[in-house]
Amino acid sequence: MNAQETIKHILKRSELIRFAIVGTIATAIHYICYYLLCHITTTNISYTIGYIVSLFCNFWLSAKFTFKKRATTRRGIGFGLSHLFNYGLQILVLNLCLALGISDLLAPIPVYLICIPVNFLLVRFVFRKI
Repeated sequence: MNAQETIKHILKRSELIRFAIVGTIATAIHYICYYLLCHITTTNISYTIGYIVSLFCNFWLSAKFTFKKRATTRRGIGFGLSHLFNYGLQILVLNLCLALGISDLLAPIPVYLICIPVNFLLVRFVFRKI
């Protein structure tokens, strides 16, 4: 491996670490909102509101910290569209978990485990190609 390939490898690895940090923060925000709202509204509404709140934090942190890019309107639209797909996938998996009998307070955990890797690929595309 030459020096240029080594540098690219290190940058990709650090990007993944930064993504994990931002993802952990956004996931925590999402779950806290979800958990608090589950006591006053339906599971799907709680999940959706938590998702929206964490989305704004996630976009800003992804732009500034993970990918070190400006948070432009164009990137915001791409980010929103990638998250629209991700949201649909998450709601589908959430309802599947609920149908399988997983409690509403634990159901988001397998959702995150399945959907976060998909989300990384989508968001990385947005910040690298747009």
